[in-house]
Amino acid sequence: MKTFLINFAAVIAGIILGSLVNMGLVWIGPHIIPPPAGLDMTTEEGLKQAIPLLKPIHFLMPFLAHAIGTLAGAILTALLAKKPLKPIAPLLIGVFFMMGGILNIKILPSPLWFSITDLVIAYLPMAWLGFYLVKKRRKPEAITE
Repeated sequence: MKTFLINFAAVIAGIILGSLVNMGLVWIGPHIIPPPAGLDMTTEEGLKQAIPLLKPIHFLMPFLAHAIGTLAGAILTALLAKKPLKPIAPLLIGVFFMMGGILNIKILPSPLWFSITDLVIAYLPMAWLGFYLVKKRRKPEAITE
């Protein structure tokens, strides 16, 4: 039961950290790559109208927010999780954020190239990378705790 609670808390902590990183990058995105003048990107309706007018560079920060948010959450989860869920726990972070990505695509239709790139690269591969980075850094016996 203790291992289950630790793993559950690890996944929740990963979701929280990943969400904070994601939101932070989405928030600073327009300050780094400003949207075209005159577009209201603060509302869902404004975003729906703006998306067809955006250039590929405007999709960089949302992609990075999704990828780095998932990676950060997966790293934290991998650091905190205990056996037997060690590799599964960070992948749960990837699945959680991928479901959010799918929902986002349904709500805010984006270019097909972005949707595919985002879903294929930003979630499960980043979650696996987070697990791999933690696994590589630790001694083999520490992974099986």
